Amino acid sequence: MIGTIVELRTEGQMSLVSIKVGSHLISSIVLETPASASYLANRGQVNVLFKETEVILAKGPVEGISVQNKLPGKIVEIESAVLLSRVTIDIGTDKIVSIITTKGASQLNLKVNDEIVAMIKTNEITLSA
Repeated sequence: MIGTIVELRTEGQMSLVSIKVGSHLISSIVLETPASASYLANRGQVNVLFKETEVILAKGPVEGISVQNKLPGKIVEIESAVLLSRVTIDIGTDKIVSIITTKGASQLNLKVNDEIVAMIKTNEITLSA
């Protein structure tokens, strides 16, 4: 995904970066600052990257959880094998993928067209120029 940096807070050698991706606000904590990484600039464009295995899925309202990146969407595809399932979610501006256990997918009773919330911890989001 590509987004625009809308806020940047730095402490020591770390930066907390807020990125606008379509209608979503995503936060990332990186071990760089504007002084060490030129791509960290307000209104700068960045690639927002994360592993498919780091995407947590939930059905229904998501409250009382510390995960900052909550991306509501609709399941558009499910590919299940014995151990793992690959769930593709349309979040409006992009599609993201979550790899979860097939048992977990079954427990959530996931189906194509289900409304879902994909969540990614701030420290699991990587940024690049």
